[in-house]
Amino acid sequence: MKPFVSLYVKEFRRFWFGQAISLLGTWMHYVAQGWLVYKLTRSPLYLGLAGAALTFPILFFTLFGGIIADKYKKKNILVFIQYLALIPPLVLGLLTILKIVTVWHVIIIAFLMGTINAIEFPVRQSFLIEMVGKKKLLNAIALHSAAFNGARMLGPLLAGFIIEKYDLAICFFINTISFIPIIIALRSIKANFPVTPGSSQGVVRDLKEGISFIISKREVSNIILIIMVFSLFVIPYNQFLPVFAEDILRTGARGLGLLMGSAGAGAFTGAVFLAIRGNIKRKEVYMFSSALVFPASLLVFSLSRLPLLSYLVLFAAGFTIVSFIANANNTIQQLVTDHIRGRIMSVYSLVLLGMAPIGSIFIGTIADTLGTPLTITLSSSVALLSAIVFVTAEMRKLRTCSMGGTL
Repeated sequence: MKPFVSLYVKEFRRFWFGQAISLLGTWMHYVAQGWLVYKLTRSPLYLGLAGAALTFPILFFTLFGGIIADKYKKKNILVFIQYLALIPPLVLGLLTILKIVTVWHVIIIAFLMGTINAIEFPVRQSFLIEMVGKKKLLNAIALHSAAFNGARMLGPLLAGFIIEKYDLAICFFINTISFIPIIIALRSIKANFPVTPGSSQGVVRDLKEGISFIISKREVSNIILIIMVFSLFVIPYNQFLPVFAEDILRTGARGLGLLMGSAGAGAFTGAVFLAIRGNIKRKEVYMFSSALVFPASLLVFSLSRLPLLSYLVLFAAGFTIVSFIANANNTIQQLVTDHIRGRIMSVYSLVLLGMAPIGSIFIGTIADTLGTPLTITLSSSVALLSAIVFVTAEMRKLRTCSMGGTL
């Protein structure tokens, strides 16, 4: 299979370029939002509240996004959501430039953005397969991840320059404008592998059908469970990197940038590697090895007192978590049926993104008592042991299926 094979699909190519621009604007907005909150309050508490307002809506609304994805045409939903999504940053930009913005304006707008994102994420994830089909899905997921992680590296740099030289309100207006390319792209494309929307049996029954499928499909439920463990115990590690930079490695702000940059570069490299490969033989083995190396890397990081070693293992952590998540996403979507794909991806979104804020609070509470390095050591050990159980069970199943196929 060719490198970047999904970009040869016209519809996905348009979608990807539009999405890449939108993500760049989003990351610029996040940086400007944090800077604005701190300028208004000088309070870490309000920084945390603004961050929580962006992420906590996933816990409450993403499952409904999955139901909507299964009951209506996903393309139409995405177009409507993009129109909605450009309103909050536009309002925040106007409030800021008029100098009437308050911290509660920022928090309310962040909550609205988080709600929109919570509904949009499962719709977007389940729409990829309708553009590229099952064979090219992993490549499309990898390219989507590359766009996300590329924007995560470039967006803050651009935002920092604009905030320093001009005005942070410009970042909000850029985010508003960044939705226009993805709207144009979505309106111009069609699904190459369209799915006929199903009829609703009511919210409770629709949710029950999706959850029942996950429980009955052991391969899917096992992946969902290990993602939940990772989200609770290890994915929030980046929230605590300032402690390692300042108190453990004693490298200061520059070291913090290198720690975060190493993880980001690893994530971007992992996504690009998958996209260049086009296809990977024995995807399961690649997913299993990534599931083991990710928490093992963080375990080494928690014990490291050498800056260079810390940068290297964080690069490995970024590379392997993206590799695992991309393959897990692909595996789940290969196994589910079309009529409940949106609901399954909403549960995937819930455990991947919705559990992380809870994990941050949980790890932070324990770190206040035990210290951050020991807490990360314990949490990464729990995740590593869970990954070993997950991989052992799945490998045993693969061997059993292989032996059965040769009889």
